[in-house]
Amino acid sequence: MKISVLTLGCKVNQSESTVIEGNLAENGHCLVSLSEYPDICIINTCTVTAKSDYQSRQLIRRALRNSQQVIVTGCYAELNREKILSMGETIQVIENQYKLNILSNGTKSTTFNYSTRARPYVKIQDGCNSACSYCIVPQARGKSRSVPVLDVIETIHNFENAGFHEVVLTGIHIGLYGYDLRYKVNLSDLLETILMKTKIKRVRVSSLEMNEINDKLLEIIFEPRICRHVHLPLQSGDDRILKLMNRNYTVSKYMDTVDQIIKRVPGIALGTDVVVGFPGESRREFYNTRKMLEDLPFSYFHIFPYSIRPNTRASQMPDQVAPDIRKERCSELERLKIAKKTTYSEMQIGRRLDIIIEEHDKQNASLGTSSNYLRVWVMGNRHPVRSLVPVVIAGRENTLLTGKPLQHN
Repeated sequence: MKISVLTLGCKVNQSESTVIEGNLAENGHCLVSLSEYPDICIINTCTVTAKSDYQSRQLIRRALRNSQQVIVTGCYAELNREKILSMGETIQVIENQYKLNILSNGTKSTTFNYSTRARPYVKIQDGCNSACSYCIVPQARGKSRSVPVLDVIETIHNFENAGFHEVVLTGIHIGLYGYDLRYKVNLSDLLETILMKTKIKRVRVSSLEMNEINDKLLEIIFEPRICRHVHLPLQSGDDRILKLMNRNYTVSKYMDTVDQIIKRVPGIALGTDVVVGFPGESRREFYNTRKMLEDLPFSYFHIFPYSIRPNTRASQMPDQVAPDIRKERCSELERLKIAKKTTYSEMQIGRRLDIIIEEHDKQNASLGTSSNYLRVWVMGNRHPVRSLVPVVIAGRENTLLTGKPLQHN
């Protein structure tokens, strides 16, 4: 059959869709775009914000027009089953726990070396035990569940043997890795095992919570095969708002952790997330967040306007911030975001960076990503996708760097 797989949301969703696609291809199905009028369209949805909900519904309606049957899965489907089924007679809803078995006749997926990405995602964990007051994801994903160490190693081996040079470890809350396994391990143990048991050249850790950074993890981050990149969600730079969010750390503790990281790995790419316009956030508390983003050496950050999620504590809080104020504050941070990224990018000029090639443009120039999470145009001859190319950074063009390839020894 002709099948289209469409994905919204996080890296976990994207990794799961990759496994679905790999199994479909292995079983003889033809993967096509929605514009090619597939027999079946599989939509892996997201519900992290109200915008994600809207995008999920929009995609379902589009799929109903372009395909004979629509299968909907993912977090929005998990929480809105009846609403989705009412959208059309040809819709089927599949729970998150069964999504990898779609069209596989009950046989659990074992396809782990298929990826349309040059830097494939490896899901090591699912679910979350935290209770952030604004977040609906634990309702959709459930408690934390870890992928056994040997399965992770096998997956990375398969990608390595298929010619990939980097894997991105992902999960809903990967800092909880291993605590639910029969033989207790943690994320540091897993990273040590990956470095010892595989030869993959780069391992990227997608996101860590501040409270999970310890001395052992800092030592491992310093290992040369671990990407020079840490994503450490902040959410707010004000202690009162952090407490309302139920984030379980203080501004001071977060700053101390960042200081430890940059002392251990100078020049590391440090990214974060912030939620703007959380209930009760005054101009003063927003300013505290902005000041923290200015002062800390972030190379990039993601800005999320607060989105009311049903059945969360934050949705019932007083002093909801007006949408126009949230929008204005986001715009203010956008300007700072551009300035911070520009500063960090320009610091790379003249440095050597190793780039994994991910795509080509119409002129056959090669575009790839560095260990410290920068997008670089590689000048000179076209380089194969997945190849690891050492370059010297020559300059910056808009949001991208340009690099001149070095001769291999």
